[in-house]
Amino acid sequence: MLMPSWMNPEHLLTWLGDWALWGTLLVVFIECGVLFPILPGDSLLFAVGLFIAQGTIHVPLWLACVLLTIAAFLGNVSGYYIGRALGTSLFKNPNARFLKPKYIEQTHDFFERYGPRALVLARFVPIVRTFITIVAGAGKMDPKKFFLWTGVGAVIWAPGITLLGHALGNVQFIHKNLEAALVLLVLISLIPMVVEYFLARRRNRAAAAGGPTDGGPKHAAPKHAVTNNQND
Repeated sequence: MLMPSWMNPEHLLTWLGDWALWGTLLVVFIECGVLFPILPGDSLLFAVGLFIAQGTIHVPLWLACVLLTIAAFLGNVSGYYIGRALGTSLFKNPNARFLKPKYIEQTHDFFERYGPRALVLARFVPIVRTFITIVAGAGKMDPKKFFLWTGVGAVIWAPGITLLGHALGNVQFIHKNLEAALVLLVLISLIPMVVEYFLARRRNRAAAAGGPTDGGPKHAAPKHAVTNNQND
């Protein structure tokens, strides 16, 4: 087995049985904003689509997509209001298992780089998609702008990956190598973080050498703040 059982979507959905879709809704809600980032979000959505295609989950595909979109949206809204209420005060212990200060730093940098669009892009980046809503809330991002962009992200992410799983659900190779395909999906979802890591190293080396960075000269933004006057 390539993944622990609680991270293995196939095992999890089989264990949930008739409650598979409802359990998935709960996982998506939690991962999208309730401070628990280590959950099989992308791979679970893919597996749900695949199970629907195979007839294992007896729910219309359109209904599953609608419910998953709602769960993703409400999860982010919850994270936003947690951030508004508590700020980043929960992220104080560098040795914490989940609420590490570095996660807030990384997410803040992600937000600074992409602006409100980060709420869409972060859907496809594990860990960042959990904490970006906290950063948006702590920075008092305009609620209307937040709801708009996080809604767009939910509509693209949840149905998109579910539909991909459904489209590949009857491909024999995928069916026979489901766990390997799910692991590959997780690795692919990590590519943006890896690329950003190397770009950050390049910018840091250029800054240390006194040369220009990729983004050119910028004024430093206050940490843990998301301004409301960012361009859409």
